[in-house]
Amino acid sequence: MPNILICDDEKDIVNALKIYLSNPGNNLFEAYNGLEAVEVTKREKIDLILMDIMMPKMDGLTAMAKIREFSTVPIILLTAKSEDMDKIMGLSSGADDYITKPFNPLEVSARVNSQLRRYLQFSNAIPKKATYVIGGIELNDESKEVFLDGEPISLTPKEYEILKLLMSNPGTVFSLKEIYSEVWREKPFGSENTVAVHIRHLREKIEIDPAEPRYIKVIFGQGYKIEKGREL
Repeated sequence: MPNILICDDEKDIVNALKIYLSNPGNNLFEAYNGLEAVEVTKREKIDLILMDIMMPKMDGLTAMAKIREFSTVPIILLTAKSEDMDKIMGLSSGADDYITKPFNPLEVSARVNSQLRRYLQFSNAIPKKATYVIGGIELNDESKEVFLDGEPISLTPKEYEILKLLMSNPGTVFSLKEIYSEVWREKPFGSENTVAVHIRHLREKIEIDPAEPRYIKVIFGQGYKIEKGREL
């Protein structure tokens, strides 16, 4: 059942779109400004967003930019006929499509179904690993457990997500800002120290000698990585 977020500051428009998209196969969410849309998308597993451009507190283009920092969910912009420049800016900034007001119910349904079909087919085509193993570390993403040499270790949620990010991308170097964006899902302003502290605590739990780490390695001037190699 796809989760669809409808975001517009006019409740009548939200209600109309809910009627167009209301069927047993859709689960509908509401937001009335861009800030609410970002919060809902962070909190829920949203599969498609219909979002107005001109809204209070945070406009649709700004909200879309924030959402694109942590999600590739399809975004269809809702625009007025006079907003041609906004359409161009939206499509060049990460929107997948746009629908012009006043809406044609059949067009809304067709465009939504088209984007959902592409997104869900692509998502389902990517196999999701449940368990990652590197050296003596095993991370089970279904049970959210981590084992070191067969013994369970206790990690905080952020430590777990950092470890999962590195283990699911062995050999890839992530900067402190990239780690913060992926794990905290926020803009990484002034985030370097926060990430460094979490990595230090994580190393203390998984490394025999944190000063000479086997797993989480620093690439000076670039960031951190886990690499599956012979030394493990």
